[in-house]
Amino acid sequence: MRALVETEKLTRILPETVPVTLVKDVTLSIGETEFVAVTGPSGSGKSSLLYLLGLLDRPTDGKLSIGGRDTGPMTERERAATRLSMIGFVFQFHFLLPEFTARENVEIPMRRLGRLARTKMRERAGELLTSLGLGEHLDKRPDQLSGGQRQRVAVARALANDPPLILADEPTGSLDSSSSEQVFATLENLVRERGKTVVAVTHDLDMAARMDRRIHIVDGKIDLLPEQPHLQG
Repeated sequence: MRALVETEKLTRILPETVPVTLVKDVTLSIGETEFVAVTGPSGSGKSSLLYLLGLLDRPTDGKLSIGGRDTGPMTERERAATRLSMIGFVFQFHFLLPEFTARENVEIPMRRLGRLARTKMRERAGELLTSLGLGEHLDKRPDQLSGGQRQRVAVARALANDPPLILADEPTGSLDSSSSEQVFATLENLVRERGKTVVAVTHDLDMAARMDRRIHIVDGKIDLLPEQPHLQG
């Protein structure tokens, strides 16, 4: 399995009066088509690690490569272009624009990337939403959808530019058990059927146990789980 994401001693320290270490010396490799859980106590650095992997934050030290490319020397423009083309994001709260329909929300990343004509963007957004069971809701606004439906719209938006890597931060954290199961099944399908790599931060250990691999973070560092000696820290 080829690595899609690789880090070497990745570290993020906030330069406060008393410096705060969010992520420390994280070395890991995540392969193509892996379904990976990131777990750990609240405040342990899980989301901070995800933001580094998603190029939403810059490391203080260490190295991050995505698709074999070192992201360290990238300019802000190059980082933005990499995010748009290589990475899709799903957050705990969907962050859909309330004034836009489901289809229009999914079109937003495509508009930013600017590779497709307007009619093609509309067509692709409709196809993605339909594939996620939302074909009857294309022209509904977020307030007309259930929590699980809104989160699936967010997944469709993450897939808009066909990125190989999907990063999810507590994607089921605000949902009931039925909606959580739907969203989990959607994420798993991205890996099994669409060949995506999904890395999901979660507090749900039952959900984590159903994924391919679990990376446990404590105090910003990888805590080696006895049942997974291949993880590096």
